[in-house]
Amino acid sequence: MAQLFDSVPTDVKIGTALLLLAAAGTKLISNSQSLPLPPGPQGHWLFGATFSSSEAWRVLEEWTQEYGPVFSYRQGTRRMFIIGRTQAAIDILEREGAATLDRPLNIPAETASGGLRILNMSWSDQARKLRRAMHEHLRHKVALSYGDMQEEHARNVILDILKNPEDHQTHVRRFSAATTLRLAYGKTTPTYVDDLEIQRINVIVARLRKILFPGSLWVDRIPLLRYIPGWLREQQEWHHNELDLYHSQVNTVKAQIAQGDAPQSFVKYLLEDQEKLGLSNDELAYLAGSLFNAGSESTAAVLGWVIVAAAKHPAAQVQVQAELDRIVGLQRAPTFDDENGLPQVTAFMREVYRWRPASTIAQAHRSRKDIIWKNYLIPAGSTIIGSQWSIAHDPEVWPNPDRFDPNRWLYEDGGLREDKKTFMFGFGRRFCPGQHFANRAVFINTALLLWSYNIREDPAHPIDSMAFSKSSLIHPQPFKVQFGPRVANLGSLLAERP
Repeated sequence: MAQLFDSVPTDVKIGTALLLLAAAGTKLISNSQSLPLPPGPQGHWLFGATFSSSEAWRVLEEWTQEYGPVFSYRQGTRRMFIIGRTQAAIDILEREGAATLDRPLNIPAETASGGLRILNMSWSDQARKLRRAMHEHLRHKVALSYGDMQEEHARNVILDILKNPEDHQTHVRRFSAATTLRLAYGKTTPTYVDDLEIQRINVIVARLRKILFPGSLWVDRIPLLRYIPGWLREQQEWHHNELDLYHSQVNTVKAQIAQGDAPQSFVKYLLEDQEKLGLSNDELAYLAGSLFNAGSESTAAVLGWVIVAAAKHPAAQVQVQAELDRIVGLQRAPTFDDENGLPQVTAFMREVYRWRPASTIAQAHRSRKDIIWKNYLIPAGSTIIGSQWSIAHDPEVWPNPDRFDPNRWLYEDGGLREDKKTFMFGFGRRFCPGQHFANRAVFINTALLLWSYNIREDPAHPIDSMAFSKSSLIHPQPFKVQFGPRVANLGSLLAERP
């Protein structure tokens, strides 16, 4: 039966599924309450509003400008509510954090992970248990203990650029992969392109990009499709491949523990406390694998935008370098010990988060109760998505939002402002537990890059700062820059460990 169905053209499959949908009498979400839903585009009578997930951030920003800071539309059988401005995000996703900590069912993602990926897991005792395990090892105090390792790999980025500036995007990807592997499994990688394990993990990440945005596949718009034999076969195969990879990494750490030479890592902590944490073997394996998937790509994307921002905005770069020269000087490289004295570096990095948010669309939330916002109703069970690009470019909070200006984050006396924030790491109670590790990674790389080099746009190859990968996680498209060393003995100075 499954083989027979595989031979049927996709349009026939969809048509059959729609007939089944109609025959089953499935009703689209409707509102019987007295309050109206937020306005929004109408879309097709059956399919609802449809658009390419690769251009979702652009479409959602256009609709935010047309319909307002909160709007809604139907996507198949699901009602979507989009948050496109800062105050609405605070009101709905932050202040109503207890009501919005759930995730809507994403059938492709659920199938591809066997229901074990915490990123899109519905809130439950299991999700609570897994997040507790993550928080324990990713809290700020533990993140500090990885400082020497992050500094070493960040110095290697500078040395790699010195030897081969053309491959700067590969160098920051290697930093991100190597440090996240170290955090997750206690291992590292000397290469990026040729590492077979990294290649396997990158395949998983690419698959995730394809399925995480709600409605990206037909089965997520029309849930009845999941019951058609063979429809989810590809995602089921993905799950088996993922689980095999994750277990192989855990088994390596188990062997190291048995030999007494396992370095500190997330998996080592999980294995040592597995019974106390109440984790099954599959939960443990997926928890560590999800940590790598979530962390490596996002950090690499941010570091790519740090380089773009420096090249496109030389005045902002010079401002940071003046601070680095005053606090650090040119006889030694900056370290984490300098962080409190380098507010310009932190402001530059925060503005990168805002200007080019690595995740343009946040993970979907699900309302657990009716939420009333400005006389509009968001019914219980609705899918709520923070449009991070739109929120980060909210003109009421960030005047002239397309302009890159790190001074937004500083008081007139040069101190850091803490009254503003981006939502780089998510909303409410489902924020990313790895944010401390990620922030420190971006800080030390930003400090070292701007201390080491004058980063300039190549006049022969202008950078298009709006050219980025077609997914919700955006890397800059390949670009060329010129790296002019600011320190005469840069290579030998960085080769010396502090």
